[in-house]
Parts: sequence; structure tokens; C-alpha cells
Amino acid sequence: MKYLLLATAALSSTLAFAAEPQFDMKRVSEDIRVMSADDFQGRAPATVGETKTVAFLIDRMKAAGLEPGGTIGADGKRGWTQDVPLRMSDIVGKPNLSLTYGGKTHALTQAKEIAVRAALTGQDSVTLKDAPLVFVGYGIKAPERGWDDFKGQDVKGKILVVLINDPDFEGPEGKFGGKAMTYYGRWTYKYEEAARQGAAGVLIVHETAPASYGWATVASSNPNTMFDIVRDDPKAAHTPFESWIQRDVAVDLFKASGLDFEKLRAEARKDSFQPVPLKATLSADYKVKTEVITSKNVLGRITGSKYPDETVVYSAHWDHIGVGEPDANGDNIFNGALDNASGTATLLELGRAFKAAGPADRSVLFLAVTAEEKGLLGSTYYASSPVYPLGKTVGVINMDGTIGPGPAKDFTISGTAKLGLLDMLIEEGKKVSRTYTPDPRVEAGGFFRSDHFPMAKVGVPAISFGGGIDLVNGGVAAGKAWRDAYIKDKYHQPDDEWSPDWNMDGAKLDMGLLYSLGRRLADGRDWPNWSQDSEFRAARDVSAAERK
Repeated sequence: MKYLLLATAALSSTLAFAAEPQFDMKRVSEDIRVMSADDFQGRAPATVGETKTVAFLIDRMKAAGLEPGGTIGADGKRGWTQDVPLRMSDIVGKPNLSLTYGGKTHALTQAKEIAVRAALTGQDSVTLKDAPLVFVGYGIKAPERGWDDFKGQDVKGKILVVLINDPDFEGPEGKFGGKAMTYYGRWTYKYEEAARQGAAGVLIVHETAPASYGWATVASSNPNTMFDIVRDDPKAAHTPFESWIQRDVAVDLFKASGLDFEKLRAEARKDSFQPVPLKATLSADYKVKTEVITSKNVLGRITGSKYPDETVVYSAHWDHIGVGEPDANGDNIFNGALDNASGTATLLELGRAFKAAGPADRSVLFLAVTAEEKGLLGSTYYASSPVYPLGKTVGVINMDGTIGPGPAKDFTISGTAKLGLLDMLIEEGKKVSRTYTPDPRVEAGGFFRSDHFPMAKVGVPAISFGGGIDLVNGGVAAGKAWRDAYIKDKYHQPDDEWSPDWNMDGAKLDMGLLYSLGRRLADGRDWPNWSQDSEFRAARDVSAAERK
């Protein structure tokens, strides 16, 4: 409690340059309760949940006094939204799935032994008959790292069996920089590379540690409605069959082929690894309902008083998984209270605070994006079709899961990054006696899993803020225990529900830190950039002339 009082006092003195922000945490909690209630049906895009959520966000932004920040309509006026065209696909009924090995055909049950995604290739059915399987290690082709798991082997028409994460996950540090996951370790990359190789499909072997989440997360997410941005050639980015399998299934599969799963798994960590055909085939037969729909990003704005064409962005995704397979208690609504009704409610409260403080020199955009759970699609679309010029976008502060177990002495960001925006956040943290702790789970690939990443890819300085793990009450042990329990029991599961008993004190401190960073950017002339050795620096430097 002593730390909390000191931190609050320090926070007040820090923000003397602007009107002191007043955060109503009861209002924040109520906003979370509304958005994560059962009648919002888990906030999936293209459902009644989207309709309710978009209307709610516009209503709250209007009440806060924000301006419409979306695209300009036929009437020449800005609206509150940006249309995001998406391909939406669902498997119709229960898919017929089986593996044949060891002289027997083994039926697979959706969400039990296997988790299959609806095809995003535009086709209305998937039929595979005895498609051959080949183990391709981590399924990576990275010439700049001297790595190729395919070694020129033709895998067209085959099902690739791949490991999750990348070869350095279990150490020692090699060509992928150590334990921190690279983009090559993400499941999205595995699917993309399989499509480039002309494969018929992918079986990602699920293992909890390298995936960073349990099978329940995979089983609940993948059978649901799938989305992608609308592509000219969707088969260039997706194979018809994209799925995960349980580790035990893979072990049996390898054993029936006369192979040792653990031995080959170890071999896959070497750049000398060679693809291994398996004595097994896969068959699949199911219908796919596919259509193109339009979802919405929601944008509220405060126009800058001196430099209105320069924009500071706060972002959070409003969507969640929607309605899926029921859990053990029969609950099939994925309410997404922490993920990410909490970040969206924080976005609204920051908008209220900025409006109450009066206009900053630069414009501030409050961007609530769609379809994060479907692959960062709303933010990807914004990055490709920005409403405000990216060259004059000062930075992006993203928020995802902003309610924790209580006040923390530290804070973090998702993944690892070297950029001036993080340096500024660390400076603001010091003013309120809070320290920066690097992401304790870099192996989970958090940098590639939040909505700041599409903006980073196009060069805009961007971070995704994370609350600390070193709690005022209980320290690091208590913080880790809370985090691990959330991932195990609630993350991407129906139990991620609002509670009136949440401790909102930590979220309030975090909100003050987020406000001070954004206000500093909005009232200053800084143009934070990536470090010279960052892979995103070149994309940012292309637009340097716009910032003179």
C-alpha cells in the first residue's frame, strides 16, 4: 500500500504539464461488463456481437466528446468507422477426418485429437483422399539465416507435419537468436510457407511449452469461424487444409512409421535436417461455407491544435472468439473480458481523459480494431489502407488485456523491440518509480501476436503495453502464479469473464503511465524511431521526408 501511495503521488506530480487525468475505474469496469456480457455473444466479427459492440463504442466515443475519426463518406463527412473487407469461412457440420498408419484407419474428432480450420482459399469444400504425410521439422525456409527445412524436396499435394516455434526454443542459441521466438516460429508463418511450397495442408504438432498455450486454446479457437483479409490469390497464402494435432497423435504416427518422435524433433533443430516421409496418409471430407463480409474498425479522434496532420495512436482490438464448442460446464460463449474488453474499455477511458484535458498539439486517434483473434486482420487492413498517413503517425500504443491482479512495481511490452518509443515509456515509468521488465516469455512470440505488429511491419514505431509481474503484494511469485492460472484456465476459453471483484488499482496506475506517454508524444515534437539494427528501421526511413 505504501508503494501505491507513493506511485500515485509521483504520477500526479509528473503530469503537472497537462490537466491531471481523472480515471473512473468503476466506469471502466462497467464498460468491460457490458462488452463481455453474454448478449454480446463473444464479439465475433460479422455477428450480432459485432453490431452491438460497434454501436456501443460509437455511443461511448460520442459521449466522451471525441470526433468521428473514420473514413470520409459520400457526404464528405467523416464517419466513426473504417470498412474492413474480410473473407469469412465456416466448416459445415462435422468434418470427416482420419489418419491411416500401421495398417489401420484412425478416425479423428474435431477439437479432440485434431483442430481443423475452415479453408480460407475461397473453395466450398475440402476433399483429400490418402494424402501422403512428410515431416519437415519446423517448416522454415529462411535463406538469410542459412536455413531450409525443405532441402529442395517437392511437397506439392502433400500434408506437412511441422513443429511449433523455431529451432532455438530449447537452446542453445543458434541461427534464430535464442529463446525469443522469431516470426518463423508463429503458426501463421507455418501456414504461409506451406502455401508457398504448394502443399495440400499442414498438421502443426501441438506442444504446450513451445506454443505457449494449452490444447484447450487450440481446440476452442480453430473450429470456429475463420477470417482473412480479402486477397487476389488466397491460395498463395493458405493451403486448403490447415490444422493442429495433439502431440500424442504425432508420437503414435511416428512410431507406426518406425521413427522416434523425440529423436527427429532433436534433429529438426539442426540446419542439416532433411525432410522425412511418414508411412501414413490423411483423408478429409467436409463442406465449407465461404463469403466476403465487411467488418468495422471504430475510430474516435481529437484533432491537434498545432499539428493536426500528425497523429498519435492508441489501439486495442474489440473482437473476441464468439460462440464455440461448449466447455465442461456447457458454456459456449467466449466472453473475452480481459481479452480484450479490458483493453477496449481502457481505450475509451483514455479518450475521455484526453478530451477533458483539452486538445494536444498533435492529433490523437483512438483506434478499436476488428478481427485480431483471426490473425490481426483489422490492424493489418489499417496498416495497408491507413485513414491517416503512416509517415506522420508518431507512434502506436497498443493495449491488450489491461486488468491484472493488482498494482505492480514494473511493466513490460510484448516481445522484444529496440525503439525510441520504448525508451520514452521507460523514462515515464521512472517518474512514477516503476521499472521496465523485458517480456518474461519472449519464447511465446508476443511481439507477433498483438495489433502493434502490422504497424511495426510498415515502419511505424509501435509497442503493445503489458502490466507488470512484480506485484506490490506478493512480488514476482504472485504475478507469475496469476499469469499462469489465467493462461491455463481462462485464455481463449469461456471462463474469461468479467468479475465485480477485480482489483482495478493496478490498471489505474497503468492507465496513468499510458496517458503520460501519449500526452508527451502529443504535446511534443519527438519522432521516435526504431534502432539502426531493427528490421523495421528501413521501412520507417522511407517516409523520413514527410516528417521534416
